[in-house]
Amino acid sequence: MKKTLVIGASTDPTRYAHKAVLMLQRSNNEVVAVGREEGEINGVKIIPGKPNVKDVNTVTVYLGAKNQPGFYDYILSLKPKRVIFNPGAENPEFEALLEKNGIEVVEACTLTMLSVGNY
Repeated sequence: MKKTLVIGASTDPTRYAHKAVLMLQRSNNEVVAVGREEGEINGVKIIPGKPNVKDVNTVTVYLGAKNQPGFYDYILSLKPKRVIFNPGAENPEFEALLEKNGIEVVEACTLTMLSVGNY
């Protein structure tokens, strides 16, 4: 079971980050949801801020590049194996920093990856 941290989680069921939390659950992945406001998605609490989370395999990003700089140090501190930049979240500056720190960068849609079985 891979622990995945979803950044940009929302209680709005039309948001892709919301759908990702649900699909990750259905795929038997442990999910940690981080968002601007507290809430819940199918039993997964949305945690505002930058919670201390251990053993993160994957961070999947649903924030635009301009909203990411405040998360650079946080994501690096988690030491994930990979960071997925979903469509609209691509960020060459941050991607280069992650790769420099030995973290795999993936530009892809988490929902598609889960759907086709290559998550």
